[in-house]
Amino acid sequence: MSTFWGVYVALLTLGTLLAVTWLIFATRKGQRSDNTDQTVGHSFDGIEEYDNPLPRWWFLLFVATLVFAFGYLLLYPGLGNFKGLLPGYQAGWTQVAQWEREMALADARYGPLFASYAAMPIADVAKDEQALKIGGRLFANHCSVCHGSDAKGAFGFPNLTDDDWLYGGDPDTIKTSIMQGRQGVMPGWQQVIGDDGVRDVTGYVRSLSGLQNPAEVAVDLDRGKQLYATSCAMCHGPAGKGMQVLGAPDLTDKVWLYGSSFTQVQQTIGHGRNGQMPAQKDFLGNDKVHLLAAYVFQLSQRKHEPAAPRSQEKQ
Repeated sequence: MSTFWGVYVALLTLGTLLAVTWLIFATRKGQRSDNTDQTVGHSFDGIEEYDNPLPRWWFLLFVATLVFAFGYLLLYPGLGNFKGLLPGYQAGWTQVAQWEREMALADARYGPLFASYAAMPIADVAKDEQALKIGGRLFANHCSVCHGSDAKGAFGFPNLTDDDWLYGGDPDTIKTSIMQGRQGVMPGWQQVIGDDGVRDVTGYVRSLSGLQNPAEVAVDLDRGKQLYATSCAMCHGPAGKGMQVLGAPDLTDKVWLYGSSFTQVQQTIGHGRNGQMPAQKDFLGNDKVHLLAAYVFQLSQRKHEPAAPRSQEKQ
C-alpha cells in the first residue's frame, strides 16, 4: 500500500472512531438525568416513545466497544501501513505469522517426542499406545475429512481398515503414500470402444467379482472379455488382480472404490476417474507422517489380532 493510501485509511478510520466517540458523549450530555412521562412527539401506529435517557448499561457497553476498537488498532494492523505494537511480531502481525509462531512453539515442545518415534520402525511404533493416540489425533485433524472418522472411507476414498491396498499396505509403502501423495487416473474408454463396448466390459468386469448383471441389460460377456484383454489388462492384469505398482485396483475382490452397481461401474469405465491423495511431506513433515503411517498401518492389523476371551471382553 502506498504512503498516500496508508495515511488515507488511517485518517478515515481514526476520524470515524473519534466522530462516533464525540457523538455518543455529546448525545449523553444533552439528555435529561431523570425519567419522565413526556414523549418525543412521534407516534407510529399508536406507539409513542418516552423522552428518557439511554440505559446506563447501554452507554457503558458502547464505550467499551470504542475502547476495544482503539486498543485493537494499536496492537494489530488496521491503520494503513501501521504494523501494530503487538510484541513478538517484528514485521507486524499477520495470520500467517501467528500460525508460524504457534507451529514453532508446538515443534519446540513436541518435536523431541515426534523425533524419538521417528527413529523407531513403523511396525514398532504401531504397538506403542501413546504413539497411537498421537497418530489418531493427527488422523482426525488431517485425514478424517476424506477417509472418515472411523477410517472406513467413502465414495472415492479408500477404506483404510481392510486388507485391500491400491499401492500396498506394508509400513514403508503407507508412509510413502502419505509423504509423496498419490495420483490415481483411470482413463475413460467411451470414445475408444463405444457405448456397446463399455456396456460389455462393465458386465465382464462385474462378473470377475461374482456380481450378477441386470436381467434387462443385454451384455455380451465374451466380447467384454476380448475388449478387456486389449484395453484393460495392461493395468489390471489378465485375471483382473490389479497392479499395486500402478495403483490399479483388483477387480476380483468385491472392493469397489466408486461403487459396484452396473451404472457406477459403467460410469467409471466410460468416463474414467481421477483421484488424488495430497502429499503431506511439506505440511506435516517426516516425523509426524511417521506417526500417522503407524496409526494407519495398525488399523488394518486389528482384524488379525486374536479375539479376547469372553471373560475379558467388555460387557
